Amino acid sequence: MLDILRDICIYAVPLLLAVVGHEVAHGWVAEKFGDSTARLSGRISLNPLVHIDLVGTVIVPMALLITKAPFLFGWAKPVPVQFHRLRGGRKAMAWVAVAGPLTNLMLAAASALVYRIVVFLFGLGFGAGPGGLLLDPLFHMARFSVVFNLVLMAVNLFPVPPLDGGRVLTGLLPSPLAFQVARLERYGMFIVLIFVMTGWWGYLLRPVVNLFARILL
Repeated sequence: MLDILRDICIYAVPLLLAVVGHEVAHGWVAEKFGDSTARLSGRISLNPLVHIDLVGTVIVPMALLITKAPFLFGWAKPVPVQFHRLRGGRKAMAWVAVAGPLTNLMLAAASALVYRIVVFLFGLGFGAGPGGLLLDPLFHMARFSVVFNLVLMAVNLFPVPPLDGGRVLTGLLPSPLAFQVARLERYGMFIVLIFVMTGWWGYLLRPVVNLFARILL
């Protein structure tokens, strides 16, 4: 039980920062392009309470943690964006969509910096004694933050709407092709589910996550 509580403390902070930062980025960029819906809804905020999704932010991560799943995943409530209000049309939509994954990449990079600093301090002997009480959990927290943010980035860049990658693709392709991609949105989550259930998901995402993890860590 104590191990589970320790794991929750180590993993909860990076998970919340990752999913909240992802959604805030969408809303902030949307506002820059003329849609203030997220601001008016109180969603451009680092307060996790306004972003928590009961299933995606609490139940799913807790279940994965308790069952000692080989990965941890979660999500927050999507920030509302009125795409027709954006200045710049489909290209603006692409910028709004890619803002979330880019934020996760930046959080992964920042976490990697913390990780390297902690490893350096361990090398100087600061991990012995009382210093280890702070550095040890910080080490695990930073490492998890890198991996989780990279997973969140890779998942959301999967090029099927309503995931961010699908939105980016819709925003950048010529209109006829963009229309065909947009029509996939009603089937998007079923496509993702098929990839997850067949194991193809791992084959697609693992190389991306491993590549960035090797660079950052």
